[in-house]
Amino acid sequence: MHSKLMRKWGWRLSLLMILPLIVNAGPLDEAIDTQVKTDVAAQKSQENIDNLDDSTTEMLAEYRDVLRQTQSLRAYNDQLQNLVNSQQTELNSISQQLKNIETTQRDIVPLMLKMIEVLEQFISLDVPFLQEERNNRIVALKTMMGRADVALSEKYRRIMEAYQVETEYGRTIEAYQAELGQKDDDRTVDFLRIGRVSLYYLSLDGLEAGVWDQQTQQWKTLPDSYLQSIMDGLKVARKQLPPDLLVLPVNKTGGVQ
Repeated sequence: MHSKLMRKWGWRLSLLMILPLIVNAGPLDEAIDTQVKTDVAAQKSQENIDNLDDSTTEMLAEYRDVLRQTQSLRAYNDQLQNLVNSQQTELNSISQQLKNIETTQRDIVPLMLKMIEVLEQFISLDVPFLQEERNNRIVALKTMMGRADVALSEKYRRIMEAYQVETEYGRTIEAYQAELGQKDDDRTVDFLRIGRVSLYYLSLDGLEAGVWDQQTQQWKTLPDSYLQSIMDGLKVARKQLPPDLLVLPVNKTGGVQ
């Protein structure tokens, strides 16, 4: 009986212990469901965080790439600006040079015309050697000055070249043939020019010689004693004889001596 009583109370005791669990089954399910939802939400939040972290990393990489491009473009723009500034400076310089050229042209053209005029006057007053050649050079210079297809620099060069030729005449000796005009008696003779000091002629038969008198602007016939000296002078000028001492009359103030 005691045993039955114990079993009876034991079952009742077990029932009493299980009963709270049965009674509390509803709140427990709710707690578990809440926990599950919380875990799911936390997982989603973590996924969002992970996605956000990936997005942030990508954005950071894009930002750094854009920053590099911006720096590169800024450096390129600075270089372009320096180039533009340099070109503008060059344009300003060219513009100023063009203005100076225009001014120079206005100033130099009258100067060149004056140089040709002075050279022409000089030739007309000089010892009359190579007259046709020298006069033709003056005519060519005058014609050139009226040509638009010849650059100003070339015109100036040609004028200076003519002056250089005239200068060289004073340092050289020369032999050439040309017409000797004496009134109606035009004939071909050999001319001997010694610098600008003296100009002689010798007839082709070697029997007559003369010298230009700058004072009287006329030819003066020389004695026969000078024939050989003039012949030798012609050979020296033609490089047929080595340079040697020549005894010849020369022009001085007051006439030929």
